[in-house]
Amino acid sequence: MSISDLQKQTNANIQAKANLIWEIATHLVGLFKPHEYGKVILPMTVLKRFDDALKPTKDAVVEMAKKLDSQHVEGVARDGILCRVSHYDFYNTSNYDFAKLIADPDNIEINFEAYLQGFSSNVKDIIDNFDFTNTVKLMVKGGVLFVTLQEFNSAKGDMSPDKITSADMGYIFEELIRKFSESYDEQAGAHFTSRDIIYLMTELLVAPEKAAIVAEGCTKTAYDMAMGTSQMLGCLTERLQDISPDAALTCFGQEFNPETYAIAKADMLIKGGNSSGMKFGDTLLQKDFDSKTPGDQFEGYEFDYIISNPPFGIDWKREKLSVESEAKRGFDGRFGPGLPAISDGQMLFMLNGVKKLKERSGRMAIIQNGSSLFTGDAGSGASEIRRYVIEGDLVEAIIQLPTDLFYNTGISTYIWVLAKGKPMNRCGKVQLIDASKCFVKRRKNIGSKRVDLDDACIDLILRAYEGFTDETYQENDLVVESKVFNNRFFGFTKVTVETTLTDGSGKPVLKKGKKQPVRGASDTEIIPLSEDIDAYMEKNVLPYNPLAYIDHTKDKIGYEVPFTRLFYKFVPPTPSDEIFAEIIEFEAEETVLMNELFHKE
Repeated sequence: MSISDLQKQTNANIQAKANLIWEIATHLVGLFKPHEYGKVILPMTVLKRFDDALKPTKDAVVEMAKKLDSQHVEGVARDGILCRVSHYDFYNTSNYDFAKLIADPDNIEINFEAYLQGFSSNVKDIIDNFDFTNTVKLMVKGGVLFVTLQEFNSAKGDMSPDKITSADMGYIFEELIRKFSESYDEQAGAHFTSRDIIYLMTELLVAPEKAAIVAEGCTKTAYDMAMGTSQMLGCLTERLQDISPDAALTCFGQEFNPETYAIAKADMLIKGGNSSGMKFGDTLLQKDFDSKTPGDQFEGYEFDYIISNPPFGIDWKREKLSVESEAKRGFDGRFGPGLPAISDGQMLFMLNGVKKLKERSGRMAIIQNGSSLFTGDAGSGASEIRRYVIEGDLVEAIIQLPTDLFYNTGISTYIWVLAKGKPMNRCGKVQLIDASKCFVKRRKNIGSKRVDLDDACIDLILRAYEGFTDETYQENDLVVESKVFNNRFFGFTKVTVETTLTDGSGKPVLKKGKKQPVRGASDTEIIPLSEDIDAYMEKNVLPYNPLAYIDHTKDKIGYEVPFTRLFYKFVPPTPSDEIFAEIIEFEAEETVLMNELFHKE
């Protein structure tokens, strides 16, 4: 199945179902703003799907709950028994369902509260993080709770598993999420990454193992440290199962926005996935650092795949004390290599991912903006992080994406592909791929998103990635350029060059046998690691300043990836005679137009 086919799986029937469900929002006009409709539609969709799924076993669950209560069976044992009776990972022990709720309109508020309280704890967690209780209060106040329940209980809201499979229900829910995201316009990208980008990331993750997965299937784990609505994990699951029906992926993710966390957990429950692996909390905080805020929920875990689009350009002031405390633990913690500028925490997420990659086989695809390539002087935290991942031979490839590809930003973005256990031919090397000119224009913009990656775009980028050589790939108007460099190419030594202080006779002034510098005459030189420092001085410095010397106590190693410079193409200016000829031609055309305007022969 092609990428286009995967993108089209939200087919006409699924879109129609999602549109019908979304139309229920017409009853919310005035009470809720358009971008708030999802606060009603999404949790209601979840509840109605669960309600329809539980219908065949509802009476049995209610009876069993009464029996267990009389026997004082509680906790995990009670949950386990009720889940077995319901045939799902959730249940509802109340006497109500949607049909019974709308049959008693006079008591709709109190009955609906009892209905919500009857759900298992995993569903209650979703309801709480949707802040649905407050939404319901507003619905009651505005007189729309009954009509909303009534609409969801109509034909348009029928989500019975015998009519809609778990996979299709997942697509319908995703379509509703997309509508919710688009209603935010430019804010959509804060928690929703479009499928075309995710498909490229998944292809890059599985590429080296694809043949083996086709032949043998696989059992893998995947993690998204800033999962938003969990669409990345969903797309990765799809892709693996498309490659082989024997591929199994257990997903884990963490999200700090309560509402998007609720969406992610609900999505996993709807699809029958690992909903217990969806965790709420701040990934950058240590697990138990702040009793009020859950921190890293996956300390000590290792994963086969990590796929993530963490926030960039966002400060980490809130997590500062925790991050700095963990950094003092060195490589026993996640932030041993160094800390980036407080204004941008994206490289902290990269380090978190590196820590959680499975040894010798883990692979990560993570989105970063341009600052991760070059910000920070030699010896700074950002430079030391680059040094750590490049010298550690963790960076497999960096792909520059087209601008205007994301919902919430038009700037240049990059996919970093990192791996523990590179293939032999990639060891000691980093591949840079410029795919900035590989895109198709959208018919309709969504926020800042003006372009897409279609099948042809993704295929061309993969050809370049798998080719792993210096080459330009072209298909019609699409262009992708690949360049391969040794790891040390990106490293340099920043040296401090002093000028020797001399006495009246021109001899160096020494103090304890050491040359003394001329104050105020210090300079610095950036010397690639691939060059000998003394040879560099002989060639580039001493001919112009014979008294120059290096104070090696101030040497600093730095790493940067000058992506733009490495792919820069010089375009010579138009020759003056051509410019002059164009001016003469324009003047002649102007004369003809003026004569026509004033009817001159």
